[in-house]
Amino acid sequence: MRLPLTAVLSAVLTATVLGSLATPALAHTGGAPATSILAGFLHPLSGIFHVLSMVSIGTMAALVGGRALWTVPAAFIAVMVAGAAVGLQGIALPMVELGIALSVVVLGIATACGRSVPESAAVAMAAVFAVFHGHVHGSEMALSVATALFGAGFVLATALLHALGLFGARLLNRRFDAMGTATVRLAGLGVAATGLGMVGAMI
Repeated sequence: MRLPLTAVLSAVLTATVLGSLATPALAHTGGAPATSILAGFLHPLSGIFHVLSMVSIGTMAALVGGRALWTVPAAFIAVMVAGAAVGLQGIALPMVELGIALSVVVLGIATACGRSVPESAAVAMAAVFAVFHGHVHGSEMALSVATALFGAGFVLATALLHALGLFGARLLNRRFDAMGTATVRLAGLGVAATGLGMVGAMI
């Protein structure tokens, strides 16, 4: 089932405008003391572009299908943890905010493309962008005895956001067939447009 071109253009335009109104602050979550697993869990949920990217990872994995159902989220989480370790050590990474913004754009486009994205490409995208997301988490953490608990919290939140995108997309596909798939892909375009708006606000 094809969606009307006007509906697609309207969704993309709206998302672009909203994204352009966003500031780079929405890409990161601000300082957060590493005090508990709950603090770590809430940390990624307070940044809209983290949420969009992580849900998109799950959605993309669902549309690619096969082994991508677990390899894509697993790659993101594993590299995110490595990126957090780098950030925790105070090692700078250039253009982190831009990397996060571009992750929203690229992952949104990948979601819109659906099964035409190979598993290897999906895994590579997840790994590359996880570096930026992980680095932000790590750089905003303070090294303490509770750091491991904080880290476990944001890993759990990330996994749940992946699951939300993955199972949400699969449910739509199964319950609504072609219309469900078209809805998921249209949402991907909206996510990409939101990211473009953010990139435009940064340059």
